[in-house]
Amino acid sequence: MRRLRNKIVPICILALLGCERVRIKTYPGEPHPSKPPAAETYPVETSSPKPPPGGTYSAKTYDETVSQWKSYQDLVRWMEKDFSFDPDRFKKFEGTLPPPRSTKETFQLKTGIYIDAALFAKETLNRINPSYKAQIAVILMRPYGANHYVCSFKKDGKLFIMDYGTPYGTMTGLQGPYDSLEEYKKFFEKNHPARRPVEAIRYLP
Repeated sequence: MRRLRNKIVPICILALLGCERVRIKTYPGEPHPSKPPAAETYPVETSSPKPPPGGTYSAKTYDETVSQWKSYQDLVRWMEKDFSFDPDRFKKFEGTLPPPRSTKETFQLKTGIYIDAALFAKETLNRINPSYKAQIAVILMRPYGANHYVCSFKKDGKLFIMDYGTPYGTMTGLQGPYDSLEEYKKFFEKNHPARRPVEAIRYLP
């Protein structure tokens, strides 16, 4: 009986070893997915203007602010207090006509050059009061001069010019009243530091 037991025990041990389960090493927190993971997506960066050096965006939006303005004087006050000429952008595009910044972008940045300021004034004035009939006027300077852009509007039958996109203090601000663009042309030729003659001044289509 003892011999039979001695033979059975080794056989059972071998059988158990042969049937031992093979274990696969797994890592905590990484279960095998039951289905393929969804495609990975990334947030799309939308284009937004950078704030001016040392500056911040306006707390209110352009629409909120302009909805409270009652006359061109509100725009003048904002341009005088909050808007500034952008010398770096002016140097980069001097002598050319770059794509203007949008009105809302100019409002956020509170800075810009000739075409930015002119477009901003035109669209803002016409929102405040369509009777202003604001338009962008271009001053053609010759010879060898860069064209300049301003905003004109009408009030009580008179013409006014708004120019906050120039580096020259003698030209900056609200000018008028005038009876015509030709009168402003004389002011421009007299006060522009370069003293170049103006070949023509006309409205943009």
